[in-house]
Amino acid sequence: MKLRAIVFAGQGAQAIGMGKDFAEKYPECRAIFAKADEVLGYQLSKICFEGPAEDLTKTVHCQPAIFVVSMACVTALSRETPAQWIRLGFRATAGLSLGEWTALHMADALSFEDTLRVLAARGRFMQEACEEREGSMVSVIGLPVEKLKEICATTGAEIANLNSTDQTVLSGSRDAVAAAAKMAGEAGARKAIPLKVAGAYHSSLMATAARRLDEMLAGITFKQPRMTILSNVTGMPHGGPAEIRSAMVKQVTSPVQWLSSIEWLKNNGIKDYLECGPGNVLSGLIKRIDKEAKTSNVQDVTTLQQAVTVVGDGN
Repeated sequence: MKLRAIVFAGQGAQAIGMGKDFAEKYPECRAIFAKADEVLGYQLSKICFEGPAEDLTKTVHCQPAIFVVSMACVTALSRETPAQWIRLGFRATAGLSLGEWTALHMADALSFEDTLRVLAARGRFMQEACEEREGSMVSVIGLPVEKLKEICATTGAEIANLNSTDQTVLSGSRDAVAAAAKMAGEAGARKAIPLKVAGAYHSSLMATAARRLDEMLAGITFKQPRMTILSNVTGMPHGGPAEIRSAMVKQVTSPVQWLSSIEWLKNNGIKDYLECGPGNVLSGLIKRIDKEAKTSNVQDVTTLQQAVTVVGDGN
């Protein structure tokens, strides 16, 4: 049987209409959206399906929305491959930033309801931290991370995401990030792309959000995961419930070690990846890290049908 990993997107992958065709076709997916609406106390489903864009992109809505849509994708896949679902062979799971919370639920380390509550609170805490201290982020392509560390030391910017061997995201105050982007260009970076985000995620500017999340997680029950979950903070597998809780607080202010996570999976025999949720950014990053990796994604009914054949092949 193939060794497979299932991965989940982070903030920025959202799009109006996401999940709507699944909800229309599958009663099980409609039930997921209905449950989310009930738990959150408002129509998250309507925001996913109809927008408006300014509501969907709000961190407090966006984070639970991407989680719910990602799980609708998983549910639709299981609906289409019932005979194969037991032997799909997912040995590990990972997610980018908020996607790591989806991975925790996928591995049964956290309930659906608790994951929703955490992401709604996490989104609110992060949005409020953004309002307290303005910040920005920039994606730098084509410059070694060691050089970027030097630039950060000079400018006060911070490394937020190590996405692949040639893509690193910087975060921090607007002035620090602007200065770092300028220096990166002068140092030979191919591109320095400003990101359309509300603030300086995965940096020290999120410290108040991390503290508030720490307090909130005191009332959340984590369980031993049933499969390997890669940690954004370390790029290595999570340990037990207490370690998971601690790492998920640190994740708010720490760099996302996506490159290390995929390298760990590669070194442990994973060659096939399924990306569930809106967009296919992670599939692209994975292929840049491991040229021999095979990826497929499920984000709507069309891509679902394409993935069914791939995932249903248990060889």
